[in-house]
Amino acid sequence: MKRFVVTTSHKPSKEQIRIAKAFAREIEATYVPRRKLKEMVESGAIDFYYVVEANGRLVIKWKGGEFFFHPSVAKLRMRNLKNGGRDYLIEALELEGNEIILDATFGLGAEAILMAAFLKSGKVIGLEKSPHIYRVVRDGLERYKPDVQWIAEAMKRIELYNEDMKEFIRKAPDESFDIVYCDPMFENPKYESSAMNPLRPFASYDTVDDEDLGHMLRIAKKRVVIKTHEKDSLFEKLSRKPHKVIGSKKSGVLYGIIYKHPDL
Repeated sequence: MKRFVVTTSHKPSKEQIRIAKAFAREIEATYVPRRKLKEMVESGAIDFYYVVEANGRLVIKWKGGEFFFHPSVAKLRMRNLKNGGRDYLIEALELEGNEIILDATFGLGAEAILMAAFLKSGKVIGLEKSPHIYRVVRDGLERYKPDVQWIAEAMKRIELYNEDMKEFIRKAPDESFDIVYCDPMFENPKYESSAMNPLRPFASYDTVDDEDLGHMLRIAKKRVVIKTHEKDSLFEKLSRKPHKVIGSKKSGVLYGIIYKHPDL
């Protein structure tokens, strides 16, 4: 999925066209008027296209799919917590509320929003390697108007960067974050997870190795939390095993916790 253009929704306003052209210049892509797009798609000349919609929202579309920012998963998980349920990520983080968290694999940002909701004086620094996911999610964080106040406040405590996790953790200073969180794509993905499926054509499939984990622990003050699935081999491949693993038997999603100072 490499060939793409920028366009608008049907019957665009002058402002839509202006925004789309400016975005195309920013990312060094071609702007195509919507009326000319159908021929390009049907001929196979492009793999996907960015759309600036009437409300200014940025969407990626392709034959059979579309990808846009929406914090619905974060909202569902918070609702579950408020109804007395458990969220194993929040338990694994053991938050006090003032932490600086590195979310090394940002994706759609649902977990970052959930984490940020528990940070009264901290923040989440997010990294997203894929430029396409980064652009759509960055636009969403800037433009989306939540209908609940806690999401609006949480989004203000997130900074997102188009960075490669492996490169970033190698250049980051010692103990520059309280917690490092990493959620690499599963080896055995759950395709019934509709929230993740639109991401797959654009996602980075880098995993975590011993050297990566060493740098994560170097730049963390408190702990590293790694998400995986019980059917995956990630924890088996790492020489340094998690001190604690928690997760859901129903979903099979696990969170491994590696403490910086396990004896404290």
